[in-house]
Parts: sequence; structure tokens; C-alpha cells
Amino acid sequence: MYFDCSTSVVDLQSWLIYPFQLIHLFIGSLQRYYVVNGVGEVEGVANEAAADKEEDKAAEEKGVPDFWLTAMKTNEVLAEEISERDEGALKYLKDIKWCRIDNPKGFKLDFFFDPNPYFKNSVLTKTYHMIDEDEPILEKAIGTEIEWLPGKSLTQKILKKKPRKGSKNAKPITKTENCESFFNFFNPPEVPEDDEDIDEDTAEELQNQMEQDYDIGSTIRDKIIPHAVSWFTGEAVQGDELEDIGDDDEEDDENDDEDEDEDDDDEDEEDDDEEEEGKSRKKKSGRAQAGEGQQGERPPECKQQ
Repeated sequence: MYFDCSTSVVDLQSWLIYPFQLIHLFIGSLQRYYVVNGVGEVEGVANEAAADKEEDKAAEEKGVPDFWLTAMKTNEVLAEEISERDEGALKYLKDIKWCRIDNPKGFKLDFFFDPNPYFKNSVLTKTYHMIDEDEPILEKAIGTEIEWLPGKSLTQKILKKKPRKGSKNAKPITKTENCESFFNFFNPPEVPEDDEDIDEDTAEELQNQMEQDYDIGSTIRDKIIPHAVSWFTGEAVQGDELEDIGDDDEEDDENDDEDEDEDDDDEDEEDDDEEEEGKSRKKKSGRAQAGEGQQGERPPECKQQ
């Protein structure tokens, strides 16, 4: 890079800081890789395998137990989606990655799982197709169909009901119902091709579901993946709260500005009303004086001499 007299101090600072930003991102990714794959430890978290050498089985285990489950549960948005039943399956989650897609525009999330007693899939994918990549306008979302093992589905529950007395069928009646689960994330709401097929209430409900689904996906992409270690240790919670406080302060400032503008408008309207009232009084007083002049004695006429 060449410098001349027109190079500003801001340009110099940006040029000097940029390499350090790249190094910081590289260290963060490397740190996450070491922790997830058991090469290193998270500061403040005990490595049980190294601490208890007598347990050979524990010593052979690599990676931090429940790393991604803990990181996701620390985030407020994702914690609301994870049920107690989901935790058993999410303990087998070993990595999450994302990438951009070009045709169509959007992004993709990949969830990598170790072999587990819940489903056959080793990778669960969620893909978002965007109308405009610059603005978050979601066209549709596509998720992997989960191949649940018999009786292990976390998105459905089986209800058994005893038959009525005197019924010929002695077997209990079974009924399957959908239930809340994080894994519903891979079965996103479907958008009908023709908007005329749905009424206004259904369209509004679908819109809310799509916004919630995108909020979860963007949280995983923008917060959890790049700062997984910080979410695992809980350090990211404080930073996230500070961001929320900053947003609230900005909203409060905007609301205060709007209130001040409204107050100014009200004062201007009051001033205008007072001016109009004053003018009307002058007109009334002028008319009254003119009326009194007509009713009183007339001034003497000028005679020609």
C-alpha cells in the first residue's frame, strides 16, 4: 500500500487494524475446532477425562460433553425451542456449519450428528431461499426429512386410551399427536404456490411462523456458529444483553425525539390558534367601533365658501 499526503488517519488505522481482525476470526474458529474435537479445553471447564485417569472409558472420550447443546441452550431464542426430550438427541450433535448458496440465493445450515439411538441421519440440513440476499425476505425454507428409529420420534407423541367397558375391542386405542420440539425446525411451514388458496387469518399465521423460523436460523448462523465457545462458557450472554440494551436506548431516543416533535407541533398549533383568536378579536372590535360611529352624531359636513 502506498501513502500520499491525502491519506487520512482513519485510512491508516483501518489498514493497521484489518490484519488483527482476520487473526481474531482465525483464532476463534481454531479455538472452537480444538474444543469441539477434544484437542483443547475451554477455560474454566474441567476436563473430566484428564482429571480421572482411573476411568479408561472417560479418558478415551474426546471433545467437550454436550458442547453444542449447552451453547444453544444459553441463547434465549434457541432455549425456548429446546424441550427436555430434545436434550438426549442434541447431546450427539458434534458440529454445526453454514454456507451461502447462489442458485437460488440464500444460505444452508448443516448439523452433524454422531450415531445415536434416535434417528439414522448423520447430517440434518436446513436451507433458506431468499428473494433478496441483501434484505431478509424469505421465499421458503427446506429441511431434511428425519429418519426416526421406531418409537424414538421427538416431534410426535403416542397417546394410549383404554377401550370403553363392554367394547368388543380389548386393545388400547393409540393416537399420535404432534408435540413441540427443536427438531420441528427441520419441518418448516410450507408456502402454497397460489396465495388465493388461503384466507387472511391463515396467511398471517403463516407469515408469523416463517418469521420465527428465519429468526432461529439466522440466530444459529450469526451468533451461535461464530461465537460457539463464548455461548458455551456464558460470556456471550452479557454481550448479547448489552446489544439489546443499546437497541432499547436507541428506540427510547427515537421515541423521545418523536415526543419532542409532537410537543413542538402541539405548541405550534396552540400559537396558531392564539394568533387566529387574536385576529378574530380585532375584527370583532373593529366592527363594533364602526357600528358605534354610525349610530352616534355625524361629523359636520364641509361647505363650500
